Amino acid sequence: MFVDSHAHLQWRSFDDDREDVIARAARAGVKVIINIGFDLDGSREAIRLAEEHEGLFATVGIHPHNANQLDDSVLSKLKRLSQNSKVVAVGEIGLDYYRDLSPREAQKKAFEAQLSLAQELRLPVVVHSRNATADVLHTLGEYKGEIQGVMHCFSGSMEVAKQCIELGFYISFVGSVTFPNASKLHRLVKTISLSKVLLETDSPWLAPQEMRGRRNEPAFLVFTARKIADLRGISVEKLGDITTENAQNLFRLP
Repeated sequence: MFVDSHAHLQWRSFDDDREDVIARAARAGVKVIINIGFDLDGSREAIRLAEEHEGLFATVGIHPHNANQLDDSVLSKLKRLSQNSKVVAVGEIGLDYYRDLSPREAQKKAFEAQLSLAQELRLPVVVHSRNATADVLHTLGEYKGEIQGVMHCFSGSMEVAKQCIELGFYISFVGSVTFPNASKLHRLVKTISLSKVLLETDSPWLAPQEMRGRRNEPAFLVFTARKIADLRGISVEKLGDITTENAQNLFRLP
């Protein structure tokens, strides 16, 4: 059994075959999918899908690309949405200085506001960090011991991974770990404690090497799992057991 800890099945590219995608995931052994919110509508849709499917769960949050949308009204709505029993985290939140689609000050304000919301709700967080490591770590450090979470789509160094783990965070790997030239990621995977590892697809993006050029989907998580298991010299089944338990612990899954 596997848990896809980060997918966006509410994205429009799944509109024509969403039910087939969910069924294929289950047949591949991906029994649980956490559908990640990125704005208010996306959070609502994630919850709707989770309510309709036993193996789906949801998060609510405003992505840094959409940070300028966050105000007190939106924050209040996120808080109400979080009361749904299928909501397991606040996210996707964080900082993105690569695309800078929202002003950096707006991103910081939105990040801090949603961390405070997660602290109040006693929910973990799903963190997006791109070209913003120092500011993300500094902000998370202010909540050390108060918030747990996962660093989504991790591509940083072992040193950064250690700092994140010390702050109470898991490290999540996507299909890019299967790329032949991902030597830095391969070294990290060989070294990091598996007790702090999660698996994700970030569907519909970041398809693994075997599916490059195609829309990514949760069923493709098995390619990432096989690569990590091979790098660690363990069975795919054992990796599935470990990462599933990690996801259950972080997101309090049944």
